[in-house]
Amino acid sequence: MNKGALSNLVVLDLTRVLAGPFCTMLLADMGADVVKIERPDTGDDTRQMGPFVNGESAYYMNLNRNKRGVTLNLKSEKGKKIFLNMVKKADLVVENYRPGTMEKLGLGYEELRKVNDRIIYAAVSGFGHTGPYKMKPGYDIIAQAMSGLMSTTGWPGGEPTRTGTAMGDVLAGLSCAIGILAAVNSRELTGVGQKVDVALVDSAVASLEIINMIYLVEGRVPQRIGNRYESTYPYDSFKAMDGGLVIGAANDKLWQSLCEVMERPDLAEDPRYLRVRDRVAHHEEIKPIVEEWTEKHTVEDACRLIDQAGIPCAPIMSIDQVTSDPHIAGDREMFVPVEHPVAGKTTLTGNHIKLSGTPAGIRTASPILGEHNREVFGEMLGIGDTDLQLLRSEGVL
Repeated sequence: MNKGALSNLVVLDLTRVLAGPFCTMLLADMGADVVKIERPDTGDDTRQMGPFVNGESAYYMNLNRNKRGVTLNLKSEKGKKIFLNMVKKADLVVENYRPGTMEKLGLGYEELRKVNDRIIYAAVSGFGHTGPYKMKPGYDIIAQAMSGLMSTTGWPGGEPTRTGTAMGDVLAGLSCAIGILAAVNSRELTGVGQKVDVALVDSAVASLEIINMIYLVEGRVPQRIGNRYESTYPYDSFKAMDGGLVIGAANDKLWQSLCEVMERPDLAEDPRYLRVRDRVAHHEEIKPIVEEWTEKHTVEDACRLIDQAGIPCAPIMSIDQVTSDPHIAGDREMFVPVEHPVAGKTTLTGNHIKLSGTPAGIRTASPILGEHNREVFGEMLGIGDTDLQLLRSEGVL
């Protein structure tokens, strides 16, 4: 039976909401034993965020599948002692509190490494653990605003626009997972753990690639340009008879092929459009020319003709279309049915990383609050039922 590529790792997951849980979700999907540690009575904030199925948050269920769930009051002395004993037997601690919070609890990286010098401590925060902004609170929208992402998203003349999903959070979660895996490998080489410090803002800044370079090289501040790309054209969205599509004729050969599809060989020889840089300079002329052709076709027909010529293109799909697409939902298994003890049969977003030998997958539903207290505390620390009951009565669990 496949246990997953990371089945040898024990992760203590103190994260909540999105960026941190997305990181630990990836680790859990790939087989890590992720123990989600939540506040007694209330748990992760997302337990109260919709949409809901039979009172259970689908937001929470999606990000916390494959994890075992316990409750622990880290503000209590007994709770701190229990956590430190868990750290002795763990590989990773992941948290996304504001910098300094864990130190105030006496549970920062420097304290944890004293009880386990192999521990890898990963922290996700709005602005990171260094610098003048480190104590500022940060959510996804803050990262999108301060990274430059919002300033370059939207239509010319329009308002700066947040992307349709929480890209700052997701990018930080992905970055944290990558950092953790690098630290795990480093530990194999050195025998000791280290701290992984990931900021939402940094992660969004890193994603801007060519946007940053335009300013750094040319001194030009990139603006909102709709769906087109700064570096090549036609690489944009276009209207069809019944919807929209995108075309990515990103090089000279693809442009020539597109001209053939549109039955406009004259455009391929026009000196204004010969090279990539020429087409970028004349993008305002090219878009209506291409759109004159696409608007004579349905999205399906236009994509079929363009695709047959080997030119990257795609319909602009709504979420209902994505979830029923035979490739994305079917072959690639990006939507997976899961049975939850309270919510019942649900569908979650599948894991996008496909490993041939140790495939990632969804093996268990997200935990009910404190569902695995007995199992985890018994296995890791030998705490029995009587002591568990006492700890509950004292507000520790």
